[in-house]
Formats: sequence, C-alpha cells, structure tokens
Amino acid sequence: MGNGQGVSVRQLIDTVGAVTGRPVPHAVGPRRAGDPAQLVASSARIKQELGWAPEFESLDAIVDTAWQWMRRHPRGYHTGSD
Repeated sequence: MGNGQGVSVRQLIDTVGAVTGRPVPHAVGPRRAGDPAQLVASSARIKQELGWAPEFESLDAIVDTAWQWMRRHPRGYHTGSD
C-alpha cells in the first residue's frame, strides 16, 4: 500500500539508518535499463473498496512503527515452537 507520497531510495536508506541507529548496507550504481524515473503507490482503490486508509503519512513514522514492531517480534509472525 502507498500513501500517495513518493520517496527516493536514498531517502529511505537515510531514514531507516536514522530510525534504527544502524547503517544500511548499500551500493550506489547507475539506473538500470527499464527502471522508471519515479514510482508512487496510491491507496485510493483500497480506500474506495474497503474503506482502509494509511494511518501514517511521514516516512519517519512509517519506518519507526515498522522498526518497533520488528523489535517486539524478531521472529515475525511465527507462532510455532521451532
């Protein structure tokens, strides 16, 4: 899902590093053939069909809530004993 606001890969890397306090390993390279210049996801259709809307708009808040969830659930949704 998206919130209609685009961010660059660089913005995402920087935000994840700032929120987690950990550097994000990455390599900078040229744009690949066929890569679009920009992609922005919208949640308009799911809002129209199901009434769902994104709770958070800022990238900082989105990354922070995901990071907090991962810290509380290091094994993800796994509920088994293994």
